[in-house]
Amino acid sequence: MKERAKHEKVLVIACGMIAREILALREMNGLDHLELTCLPAEFHYRPDRIAPALDGAITKARSEGYRNIFVGYANCGTGGALDRICQKHAVARIDGPHCFAFYQGLAAFEKTAEDDMLSFYMTDFLCRQFDAFFMKPLGLDRHPELIQDFFGNYEKLVYLAQTDDPRLETVAQEAAKLLGLVYEKRQTGYGDLRKALLAAAQDT
Repeated sequence: MKERAKHEKVLVIACGMIAREILALREMNGLDHLELTCLPAEFHYRPDRIAPALDGAITKARSEGYRNIFVGYANCGTGGALDRICQKHAVARIDGPHCFAFYQGLAAFEKTAEDDMLSFYMTDFLCRQFDAFFMKPLGLDRHPELIQDFFGNYEKLVYLAQTDDPRLETVAQEAAKLLGLVYEKRQTGYGDLRKALLAAAQDT
C-alpha cells in the first residue's frame, strides 16, 4: 500500500460519538490530509436516521469536490441500510456491528460477546456525556425509581476506556453504582479504529 499524495484529502464522515478519537488518531499518526465532518451523536439512539443523513452528507461532499470519502460508522443498528448507502456511493466503512466492537477489536469482541449479552457498555464519550445522554433524557435525575425499568436487565457495566483518565473512570464507577451493576474496566485504547483510519488514508 502506498500513501496518498499529500495534497489529496480524505473526508471522514463519522458519528459524533467518535469525533474526539478520530482527531486524536489523526494527530498521533500524522494524518494531516484527513478531514472530519460528523453526524449528530444523538443518532446513536435513532439509528434509522443514520443512513438518510449519511446519504445526504456524501452527496454534499461529492458536490464539494471530495473524491475520497470514508464512513466513520460500523453497522450501528441500521439493519443493512448504512451498507446500502455505502454501496450506492462506493465508499467503505469501519468493519463491525458497532463502536463497542471495534474499540475492543473485532476478534476480542467476538470472544466476549456471549458473556457480555447482559452488559451495558460505556466509552470515554459516554462517560463525558453521561448526564446529557442518560440521566436527563431518561428522566433519571428527576425519577431515580425508573433506573430499574431501564437497566434492570443488565448485570454489569463495562467501561471500554480509550484513554487513561481517572476522571472518566470515576464517572463510570459511579454510574455502575447508581445503576446497581457490577463494574468492569477494559483498557481498549482505540482498537480497530486506528487500523481503519490508516487504511482509509492510503491507496489500496
